[in-house]
Amino acid sequence: MNRYAALLRGIMPTNPNMKNEKLRAVFEGLGFEKVATLLSSGNVVFHSADTDMPELEARVQEALKAELGIPGGTIIRSYEELRKLIDTDPFPGLTHCRETYLTATFLKQAPPKLTHELLKHSEPGVRIVGYDEAARVVLSVIDNRDPRTPNFMAWMEKTYSKEITTRTWLTVQKTVKKLEA
Repeated sequence: MNRYAALLRGIMPTNPNMKNEKLRAVFEGLGFEKVATLLSSGNVVFHSADTDMPELEARVQEALKAELGIPGGTIIRSYEELRKLIDTDPFPGLTHCRETYLTATFLKQAPPKLTHELLKHSEPGVRIVGYDEAARVVLSVIDNRDPRTPNFMAWMEKTYSKEITTRTWLTVQKTVKKLEA
């Protein structure tokens, strides 16, 4: 069995159709095993014999829309991709805290000019740490000490499409631990 994490876009726990138990039910209805949710932000881990991740993404998204009316996007990463990402230690010496968020923005597809576009980004309060090609993820540090919120996510959507989703580095680490349990 293969281990996967589905990172769902646009999940709001206050919406009754987006509750963890309903999300789990959709995944279980698709025949996935060891389905579990993590936090209340659209993180679902599961086991499946399937290996075609784009097909898995399409199946999950179709079921979420049909059964719960959730139109957002679904990005799936394998346990191996996420484990390797964590093992690279992309934020050496940095700590996720209230003042500094360590973030991972997952892209559904890797754009051909990703590195060039990333180098163009110069918004104050955001530092691009790098891009992990295998996991298709942009790694960044967001400085929250300035009361003005950086508009990094809007820039990412404009540059790379809305087929992205961002998680804190702590959430990525918790997701991998959940997959290892």
